[in-house]
Amino acid sequence: MTRAVHVPARHESANAHVSGRAIYLDDMPEPPGLLHAALVLSPHAHARIVAIDLSAARALPGVVAVAAADVPGINDIAPIRAGEPALAEGEAEYVGHPVAAVAAPTLDAARAAAALVKVEYAPLPALLDLDAALAADARVGPDQMVARGDIAAALGAAPRRVTGEVRCGGQDHFYLEGQIAIAIPGEDRDMQVFSSTQHPTEAQHGVAHVLGLPFAAVTVEVRRMGGAFGGKESQATIIAAIAALLAHHAGKPVKLRLPRDVDMEATGKRHPFRIRWDVGFDGEGRIAGLDLELAADCGNVADLSPAVVSRALCHADNCYFIPAARYRGVLAKTHTVSNTAFRGFGAPQGMLAIEAVMESVARALGRPIEEVRAANYYGEAPRNVTPYGQEVEDNIIPDVVAHLDAVSDMDEWRRQVAAFNAASPVIRKGLATMPIKFGVSFNLTTLNQAGALVHVYTDGSVHLNHGGTEMGQGLFVKVAQVVADTFGIPLGHVRVSATNTAKVPNTSPTAASSGSDLNGMAALVAAKEIRGRMAGVVGTHFGCPADEVVFADGRVSAGNRSLSFGEAAKLSWQQRVQLSAAGFYKTPKIHFDLATSQGRPFYYYTYGAAAAEVAVDTLTGAVRVLRAEIVQDCGRSLNPAIDLGQVEGAFVQGLGWLTCEELRWDEKGRLATRGPSTYKIPGSRDVPPDLRVHLLDRPNREETVLRSKAVGEPPLMLAISIWLAIRDAVASIPGEGPIRLDAPATAERVLDAVATRRAGA
Repeated sequence: MTRAVHVPARHESANAHVSGRAIYLDDMPEPPGLLHAALVLSPHAHARIVAIDLSAARALPGVVAVAAADVPGINDIAPIRAGEPALAEGEAEYVGHPVAAVAAPTLDAARAAAALVKVEYAPLPALLDLDAALAADARVGPDQMVARGDIAAALGAAPRRVTGEVRCGGQDHFYLEGQIAIAIPGEDRDMQVFSSTQHPTEAQHGVAHVLGLPFAAVTVEVRRMGGAFGGKESQATIIAAIAALLAHHAGKPVKLRLPRDVDMEATGKRHPFRIRWDVGFDGEGRIAGLDLELAADCGNVADLSPAVVSRALCHADNCYFIPAARYRGVLAKTHTVSNTAFRGFGAPQGMLAIEAVMESVARALGRPIEEVRAANYYGEAPRNVTPYGQEVEDNIIPDVVAHLDAVSDMDEWRRQVAAFNAASPVIRKGLATMPIKFGVSFNLTTLNQAGALVHVYTDGSVHLNHGGTEMGQGLFVKVAQVVADTFGIPLGHVRVSATNTAKVPNTSPTAASSGSDLNGMAALVAAKEIRGRMAGVVGTHFGCPADEVVFADGRVSAGNRSLSFGEAAKLSWQQRVQLSAAGFYKTPKIHFDLATSQGRPFYYYTYGAAAAEVAVDTLTGAVRVLRAEIVQDCGRSLNPAIDLGQVEGAFVQGLGWLTCEELRWDEKGRLATRGPSTYKIPGSRDVPPDLRVHLLDRPNREETVLRSKAVGEPPLMLAISIWLAIRDAVASIPGEGPIRLDAPATAERVLDAVATRRAGA
């Protein structure tokens, strides 16, 4: 029997992508009367809005609509809390804060009109960096804590104790397709919105709030995105709401597309973190107690920061059992753009923190970090419970690390690096490994649900719709594979349609690596329901029980008699049997108390390990990643080809976060890195020339869709091996100075680290 799953299958839009025929929002045929929109952005990091004069913009020939904070509904698009306006109201809180918007028949006219909007500001004191915000005790939300045990007693009794600090910067999503929305007004104030969003339902709610409409009056549709990486989870709602507001005022369709520099200035990014620790341990490196503070620069409003910090705290244990732990999360408010979801959603910062702790313990003891890690791995009960109260039931990290050691011949690799350094005073090599344990599910239990809609037609073709969004990650083909496999038909017989809130309502965001888990299961439920009905019809037709009917290789069989799938579908229709079903799935077993940070937030864990080799030029600070070996746990992969691409892409994106993607603001809070000329994303020459990925084929112990595991986010954290390898290269320089190297490890920071190291010689 030929299976449609657990085999490589190309992306459902692969041909359209490579030929340029894939239609993104800016490629859509423009509806009659379409207007183009432009934003008016605040030039101040913090200022009171005294007055807005829109008259000159309105008077410009051709201008159809001008909007500010005076909305027909509620000017609030906050995803979690409240008080997050689509257009600034009362105060502008960062440079680039949208204050007003203009719509005109051409983009040039809209931009010209936006330049005529006069805003009177009264500048206010601004907090422009994390240190200033912490000193002022400025917050966007209450501090969070995950804790267990008597931390003071554990630290006090520990034979050894080390404190430390490290920082990691933010990161721009730099999706190829920028933020964009097209809003089309309909009858009776209905609004159709085409949005490049990961969360159609949130965009629907945001538009409805701003326009004062019921949710049912707003339909949001997404066929595909040109990348998102978390940047289109909450931020896209701002763009959709402003476009819809202008369309409401104009009575005509409106397109709002942000150019790259405006996109980078006006939308949120990955959270920068300041990480501090106080750790107590013994001579073997076993940690008795860890007091860890994760302070996040959240920007001007809460946005998704409470959830990001919560997830960081729930990943700050990584693979390690720590008897007494206190992980504190601080949500600092700065007058910069609100930071938001980004691939990993806090877990990268949490894992970087614990790995920095492990490295500090290893260096204090003069032991390899791998030995210290192994001494602290989760094990059998009672050493299998996380600080947030979840049992680690499926711990395979020792096996994963052993697999990495075997496939990479780690002992020989280390010998080669040591031999190189012994003969090379200027270019120094570093080698480091990184294990991960990543929890899969949304921390907010409510979001762990999904719906799907499946139709079977009488020719045997199948229509599939679900609440997940396609942003290039291959979700659509994976869910289609699940449906094709359930019916035993070729993958090409399943057609996936655009995500649409009018087809599948109340969708969860496509985020947290849960897209395939949730939507694949919902589609499986729907397809099984239809298959069961068809089996009853075919069983009656052939005079056998329904449970003896087999769906495989495009046919529906009972013994040696069979019909084509299309014939079986037509027969079912003739018998007046419904060939449509709505499937619903909610993740079992999970629960989490956000107030106490205790429970089981994750359905399961996925594991991985990586090793990376780097070369550091100690005269220039330049770094090259020479080789990387990756072992990634994918459960029973639905599509190994798609998963391989996800592992490679996530790892390279993590490389960018940790080595070259540096965000800089000037003394007035203006973003200086606003495009590819000033903001360095990884290029082809930054990818290690020797990059090997090994996918573990090991069924998930939990009943996920066909025993697969999530793969979208976890491999990004494997790139922490690169940052650790750079630190290892610096540590190989003769000297006694500490290794002081934050992320991203730019050439300037590497040179400073080299100088600090040599100063202690």
